[in-house]
Amino acid sequence: MSAADDKMTREERLAAKLRENLRRRKAQTREMRESEDTGLSKDGSDR
Repeated sequence: MSAADDKMTREERLAAKLRENLRRRKAQTREMRESEDTGLSKDGSDR
């Protein structure tokens, strides 16, 4: 493998990790919004 191949592989890995992180954060945001819509706080108690 050349240095360019190694760099590309690393960049692809980083890009995949960033996409995974973004999906996870979006899911967390959706869960927080849903819990707010139902009138529950983060710990599950009423507001």
